[in-house]
Amino acid sequence: RPADKERFSALRAACDVVMAGAGTMRIEGYGPPRPNAATRAARAARGQSEAPRVVTVSRALELDPAAPLFAEAEAPPIVITCAAAPAAQKEALASVAEVIEVGEGAVDLSAGMAALAERGIRTVCCEGGPHLNGALLAEDLIDEWALTVSPLLVGAGPGRAIAGRAVADPAAYRMDWVLEGDGMLLTRWLRDR
Repeated sequence: RPADKERFSALRAACDVVMAGAGTMRIEGYGPPRPNAATRAARAARGQSEAPRVVTVSRALELDPAAPLFAEAEAPPIVITCAAAPAAQKEALASVAEVIEVGEGAVDLSAGMAALAERGIRTVCCEGGPHLNGALLAEDLIDEWALTVSPLLVGAGPGRAIAGRAVADPAAYRMDWVLEGDGMLLTRWLRDR
C-alpha cells in the first residue's frame, strides 16, 4: 500500500545502512538501494553517502557473490559473520563486500554493531527477518521499532516479526507517534530506557 511504501522509503532515506539477515535477502531478492535524486541530495546535505550501504548478517554465508546485491552496489555491502563461517565463502565474499568477523561459533551482534559504529555508522535500519530481529532483541540492540497494523486477516499460522528464544527481561517501548494511511496504522515505538 502507498502509505506503507512511503514510510519504508523514508526509513531507508534516513539511515546509514540497511541491515537484513541473509535468508531475508535471498528470499526477497535484495538488490542495492536506489534512492531518487531528491533523497540523494538530502542525504548528501546531511553528510551521508547518497545511498545507504547494505549490511547482511550470516553464519552460513549462503550468499551469491554475483547477485545484484553485490554486483550492482554503489559501495561494497558489509557482511557480518563469525569465525566458524565457511572459509571459502568468506574469501569469495571478501572480493565483493567488506567482511566483518565477530564471534567464534556464532555471530556476536553486539560486537558487530560496535564494528559498524567504528566505521562511522550511526543509524541502522534493520529490515529483518524474524530470527535477526529476535537476536537483536535478545542483545537489547533495538532502539526503535516501526510497526504497521493492517486490517488484513490471513488466517492461522502467519510468521512473526520476531523469532527465536524468549528474552528473560522484556524490552519496554513507548509510542512516539501513530499515523493513519490507506486504512492502516503506522506507528513508531522508542526504547524506554
